[in-house]
Amino acid sequence: MSSRTKNILKMLSVIVVLVMVLMELKIVVIPMLVVYKFWLMVVAFATLLIASK
Repeated sequence: MSSRTKNILKMLSVIVVLVMVLMELKIVVIPMLVVYKFWLMVVAFATLLIASK
């Protein structure tokens, strides 16, 4: 995996985590994603683990 791909995956996981934190603080509300907050955090963590290898 190239370093550009790793950087994109890391950036994607950070953006997902930031959106989930803002949703938890009720600053941003995306009704479709409210149900999947936990699983989106799990996916973001897994993406970060994959990109760090």
